[in-house]
Amino acid sequence: MKKQILLVAGMAAMFSLAACDVKDRQQKVSQADTDQVQSSVVPEGFTKIASVTKKADEIVIPFTKYQLDNGLTVVLHPDNSDPLVHVDITYHVGSGREEPGKSGFAHFFEHMMFQGSENVADEQHFGLITESGGTLNGSTNTDRTNYYETVPSNQLERMLWLEADRMGFFLDAVTIEKFENQRETVKNERGQNYDNRPYGLLRERVGEALFPEGHPYSWSTIGYIEDLNRADLNDLKKFFLRWYGPNNATLTIGGDMDQAQTLAWVKKYFGGIPRGPEVVKPEYTEVTLDQDRYISMQDNVSLPLVYMSFPTVHANHPDEAPLDVLMSILGSGKTSLLYKNMVKNGKAVQANANHGCGELSCQFTLLALPTPGNSLSELEVIIRASLDEFESKGGATDGDIQRVKAGIVSGMVYGLESVSGKVSQLAAYETYRNNPNAIGEDVARYENVSQDDVMRVYKKYIKDKHAVIMSIVPKGQGDKIAKTDTWQRYERTIPDSIEDDSIALRPGTSDFDRSMVPASGKNPSVRAPDIYKLTTKTGIKILGTVNDEVPTTTIRLRIPAGQTREPIDKLGLASLTAAMVGEATKKSTAEDLSNQLQKLGSTVYFSADNKFTSINIRTLTKNLDETLAVAIEQLTQPKFDEADFIRLQKQQIEGLKTAKKNAATTATEIFSKLVFGSDNSFAHANNGTISTLQKLTLKDVSEFYSANYGPSNADLIVVSNLAEKEISKTLKTLDVWQGKSSPMPALKPFPELQAGTLYFIDKPEAAQSEIRIGKRALNYDSVGEYYRSDLMNYNLGGAFNSRINLNLREDKGYTYGARSFFYGNDFYGFYRAQAGVRADTTADSIVQFRNEISAFGEKGLTVKELEFVKSAIGQRDARNYETPRQKLSFLSEIMTYNLDKGFVDEQNQILENVSLEELSGLAAKHLKLDEMITVVVGDKAKVMDSLKPMFENIVELDEEGKPL
Repeated sequence: MKKQILLVAGMAAMFSLAACDVKDRQQKVSQADTDQVQSSVVPEGFTKIASVTKKADEIVIPFTKYQLDNGLTVVLHPDNSDPLVHVDITYHVGSGREEPGKSGFAHFFEHMMFQGSENVADEQHFGLITESGGTLNGSTNTDRTNYYETVPSNQLERMLWLEADRMGFFLDAVTIEKFENQRETVKNERGQNYDNRPYGLLRERVGEALFPEGHPYSWSTIGYIEDLNRADLNDLKKFFLRWYGPNNATLTIGGDMDQAQTLAWVKKYFGGIPRGPEVVKPEYTEVTLDQDRYISMQDNVSLPLVYMSFPTVHANHPDEAPLDVLMSILGSGKTSLLYKNMVKNGKAVQANANHGCGELSCQFTLLALPTPGNSLSELEVIIRASLDEFESKGGATDGDIQRVKAGIVSGMVYGLESVSGKVSQLAAYETYRNNPNAIGEDVARYENVSQDDVMRVYKKYIKDKHAVIMSIVPKGQGDKIAKTDTWQRYERTIPDSIEDDSIALRPGTSDFDRSMVPASGKNPSVRAPDIYKLTTKTGIKILGTVNDEVPTTTIRLRIPAGQTREPIDKLGLASLTAAMVGEATKKSTAEDLSNQLQKLGSTVYFSADNKFTSINIRTLTKNLDETLAVAIEQLTQPKFDEADFIRLQKQQIEGLKTAKKNAATTATEIFSKLVFGSDNSFAHANNGTISTLQKLTLKDVSEFYSANYGPSNADLIVVSNLAEKEISKTLKTLDVWQGKSSPMPALKPFPELQAGTLYFIDKPEAAQSEIRIGKRALNYDSVGEYYRSDLMNYNLGGAFNSRINLNLREDKGYTYGARSFFYGNDFYGFYRAQAGVRADTTADSIVQFRNEISAFGEKGLTVKELEFVKSAIGQRDARNYETPRQKLSFLSEIMTYNLDKGFVDEQNQILENVSLEELSGLAAKHLKLDEMITVVVGDKAKVMDSLKPMFENIVELDEEGKPL
């Protein structure tokens, strides 16, 4: 659950927002729709439980809650602001309801639920939703599993049919082949995200030490490999029958819908599914430690880490809110004690706190990674001293509490920018509290947190209390741990399974033909956002659109000061300069600026990519002027302090060292260098290289800023509930910005590709291999060959149910995911196929990639695939312009490539008329294996012998891409 509950509490201060500038039309429609349902007769088979509407200045998520006779809870949230619907079905079961020895079942089952059901064929679930222009996924945590999809509103009936079929008609479609395939997929996921990732086993090891053996939080959600290996098909079926009944589920639907029709569909598709066994709420038992437990492990990391975890309460406990405030004071942002005592003075590259909560327990954690020359034992002393400092200074201040509450407010408002965000909040409240309208409870508990409360929980749960303290150190550096281990991992006790007589098959019933896929409704009308253009007195081009659904403003100011402006011997300079501009100014300390922004609930973030340095601003509109003032102060008056420079330079270097431990990052970067040449700065990581960063000086930063940070070639994109006139007036404050701008330098010639060559980078003991196959390709164009080639690739490697992913993931079980894509901008482009695969499948994975690419190039698409891409891409626009972030992306494309918004209509026309012959011709033109190189990062000892027969030319490289 983490801090999901915390964000929901953001409704607290929102009562002071008065009219949130949500357009009156939407409020009236939402009210009218809800009133219609309230005044009408409740459909047969349903019981109406509750209804909440928006009244005056009150801020709520309107909904009506029903219960179907079989126990299914249904929550409807009308929102006609965009022609789409979001469907979420949450089952109240996660890893916290698993038995010892059967870990990972909840997550494993999440995977199985996408493998078809009695009336839905294998892979058809993904196919139907993608073809409908929708997106889908599922997730599992300790306490719940949910499945969700966002689709054009005309696809709602089809979504309900899909979800109902796998709830009530799943088991007969389960086969041993599907079971084994998904078991391999889950193993690949564990390898990719846990075993093969730096620090990936941190929380699993801490959980083992923090909770008593057998406690369901003592294992990770993904589970242990040995438990997955031990599971059989019968175990899976029993898990389904125990937990996947309608009476343990909440169906939440939000968006553009006819509520009466929606309830009729829910009754039709879900009404014949019988109840499952009764489910009771998990019982909380206090977790305590009799002494500090020191544990450690050696890992493939560049920096050590110390992690301290205290058991506290549980989600929704009265003390959760003051503990969250304490967390912020100790370890959130530049105002925190951990930042001041470790990061600011250069002793750590990162230090923060968290308070993660679930139904059965919360953990208050403090984490730090030292800069070279500082030890974990020293950092532990500083962490403990920081706790003492909190108490000695009298605990929380009014300013501390104000900052935390402002963050809650803004977080909640941002969560209301999408229908999926609102639906997710309703579903979570219902699942954990049996009340979708639990906002009032959160309002009260966070608004009422006092300074005394924060000190009280500190003394009760943290002061002089015992914790698990974990050290993770680089391999071979076991002497660097914080303190000798005082606790050892136990040999797990696997109890005998207990048969549950209440679990039995319960076939569903139907009075209609469930094998018939519901027809789509009439396609919704989709219109790209209206845009306006402005130019400031200093030449900044502005592109904006109005988003009046929420009272927020998002701005991206782009300066042509990215990697392309760096000399090749000063790689990383653009990123380091951006970081420095985001620090102290000539007027204010970085901490003062951070304090101002946190109290506003705003963010201002500087970053650099290969072409631009961007200033990203996000704020509640009522705080726009104050937030913009902070951003302009940072932009125009950077202090460029030597101490800040040294600290940030070290952090950037250590970040690169950490990235080198990630095989996926290494594979992608080396592919770029091989394709575009190491003498082109953009081919390198944005942060540069260790060797170039070490040579940079503060003077380099100052000179780069002076040469590039000017307004004349900058542009600005804005999405706000404010109208054009108001935005124009507000942005006049940018007129104070002066400075120079530099021209785009000429690119160095791209190297001649050694097609057919394997470039291999050894990563000893890697459980997986990262594969990259590709070549240079087309630059971006909105309606030409680049756009059409992207359409061509969709069935090969663009969609989840593409040929490549179905082969490598679903059929072979080699990977957690595989794909291919074209990427292009205005000065370069490439085509790449890629995956992280199980080490022992490396050679055959390359064979499968080759087979799919060459077959697609030689034979082209099928008629069915052409229909699929036309349907999927053609309906996707319904969800392309919903949120400010999506609108910002749309405007960014227009600004970058000087487009008219009518390019969307032209693309739709191309999509409608494109032929099988044209796309197949593009496949033949661009998918020639003899033009491509292959990059593999993996364990040479495990995989090289199998690769040698496949390649005439093999070049071994170091992690920088230099030949050995």
